[in-house]
Amino acid sequence: MMKIIAATANRGKAAEIEKIFGGLGFEVVTMREAGLKSDPEENGKTFLENALIKARAAHEEAPEAYIIADDSGLCVDALDGAPGIYSARYAGEGASDTEKINKLLSALESAENRAAHFETAAAFITPSGEEITACGRVDGHILTAPDGENGFGYDPVFYCEEIGKTFANADPDEKNAVSHRGRALRALYEIMKNKIREEE
Repeated sequence: MMKIIAATANRGKAAEIEKIFGGLGFEVVTMREAGLKSDPEENGKTFLENALIKARAAHEEAPEAYIIADDSGLCVDALDGAPGIYSARYAGEGASDTEKINKLLSALESAENRAAHFETAAAFITPSGEEITACGRVDGHILTAPDGENGFGYDPVFYCEEIGKTFANADPDEKNAVSHRGRALRALYEIMKNKIREEE
């Protein structure tokens, strides 16, 4: 079985990737499970640059493997796209989800336009060094107060228009069906599926 190393320590994220790529005969493992140690500085200016930084660092350490990495965040129109690539560090290093949400709501206190979107960029590197990228996004708006117990990060205040509820009120299958990461990964899957067909 072919193996993909996901440039993450998050087993849940690796399982999400395997759910999509398993159909191509891939098993997905985390960097830790593969024994990789790379931890590059994510100093890109876009989600795609950061995804490529992570993927390339893992590829250098394991050039014989398929590598996948992603970077994502919340972009709010009234904040000129912030927190964007700084979504995880928006309220400072080590801040809790509640602290990040509180800072966001405070920044939007007087905003009339609360439109926002989640965006993901995903990068896939083959053993030959070929780089394949894809992006995904989901649109919505920011509520004035958290609503829901599921999910993580900004999910309790992100109201998704497509499912008519916050991500924190959606079950995992509902969220995955429209999520930015799911869309980016499925776009990569389609590209890889066609490539594998061409090679057969």
